[in-house]
Amino acid sequence: MPQYDRSRLVPSVVHIGVGGFHRAHQALYFDDLAARGETGWGVVGVGLHRPQMGEVLQAQDGLFTVVERGVRGQSARVVGSVVYYLYAPSDPEAVVRALADARTRLVTLTVTGGGYLVDEDGCFQCDDPDVQDDLAHPEVPHSMVGFLVEALRRRRDSGTGPFTVLSCDNLPDSGAAARTAVVGFAGLRDRALARWIDEQCTFPTSMVDRITPETSPQARDQIEAELGVPDRWPVVTEPFRQWIVEDDFCAGRPPLEQVGVQFVQDVHPYKLVKARVLNGGHSALGYLGTLLGHRTTDQAMRNDDVRTVLDRMLAEEVLPLLPTPPGMDLGEYRRTTMERFANPAIGDSLARLCRRGSTKIPTYLLPSLQEAVQRRAPQRLLVLSVAAWMRYLRGSDLAGNPIELQDARAEALQALALRGQDDPRPLLGARSVFGSLGDHPDVVAELADALRVLSHDGLAAALARCEPVAARAAA
Repeated sequence: MPQYDRSRLVPSVVHIGVGGFHRAHQALYFDDLAARGETGWGVVGVGLHRPQMGEVLQAQDGLFTVVERGVRGQSARVVGSVVYYLYAPSDPEAVVRALADARTRLVTLTVTGGGYLVDEDGCFQCDDPDVQDDLAHPEVPHSMVGFLVEALRRRRDSGTGPFTVLSCDNLPDSGAAARTAVVGFAGLRDRALARWIDEQCTFPTSMVDRITPETSPQARDQIEAELGVPDRWPVVTEPFRQWIVEDDFCAGRPPLEQVGVQFVQDVHPYKLVKARVLNGGHSALGYLGTLLGHRTTDQAMRNDDVRTVLDRMLAEEVLPLLPTPPGMDLGEYRRTTMERFANPAIGDSLARLCRRGSTKIPTYLLPSLQEAVQRRAPQRLLVLSVAAWMRYLRGSDLAGNPIELQDARAEALQALALRGQDDPRPLLGARSVFGSLGDHPDVVAELADALRVLSHDGLAAALARCEPVAARAAA
């Protein structure tokens, strides 16, 4: 239980997008701060879409349980850093007031990449219906940017001053996306306001990392039975956590370095490593494991062929393409990542990893393959992992069992995958996903071969073809 006086918490942080990850990550760091006597950084939680979270947190006075499960056992704690919670659609004015409050110094975000309304060219999507509605009714906003801009307008007009907007979403440059979204929307309302925000506010980028599966009703009931904590929505997560933040704050910086947060001048090398190794590995694991009929990450990692593909792909094809960020051992990071994937106490759902493949694959896996092609570096295992996604898009595993595709572009991509079968060219024609990959005949041929062998002979046979030519000949 929290050992500090929660009544002393100052609500100086507003977090937009409270979900499982925020409660297992950022809220925990601020709870750690409060436990050290730093009570000036309490959190106001804001939800944009799911009223159930608000119902639970309000009924539990903002308290919730975080259960960490690893190979050495589990531990649990009740987190008290959330001072109160607001559900934006029910009371938008309360959210604006919280953001405009002079005590608010930092706004953190986990709204997913789509919440920024920034297109592939880095431009703000001003034609979005929520944006248009917020422009028509700016004092009663609906969107993340609408709330931030209206609050910043009030702060400017009252002389309260700016706050820092810290994005914690998985984007290549989350800080730039947040700045583009907020300044872009403000420019549609008031160009002078947009200039003030651009000049006065800071938008640091960050890298966040913690595997946090969705909490099932079974997990909730098990936690109550084992721990005696009747939490309606606990969070189950792994022991590992990491937060690296660009040191750029305009209204005071929370002393998070006291509790393990790393402040750096440039986050991008760390984000690149995490995207290519953890997120790219997750994508490959999801599709390879699902094709073999597995349901969870630990089940898939117990398959020798799946584990070998991942381990060798990361070690031989992904890591050699990456810079080494200061203070980071890439080999150790890879080993730790493999251990995290195999954690039997978490058993993350492969279906969760496979969602939104048309967004994840171009962001996390294809960049490694495209760079390997440019450098003429080893790429066979990367090709096999991309081929696994192509095969998955047909909507069945290797045994013929149906797979439910959860992707905004599922219908169009599945039609291309079914039309092409073992020919990847129809899918490669979707250049908004694959870019110019289809312009390389050698890659097209390798993808076709991987698809054919994977589909008809299985993963073990496809993996065997990834050995160097000399090794295959010797075998």
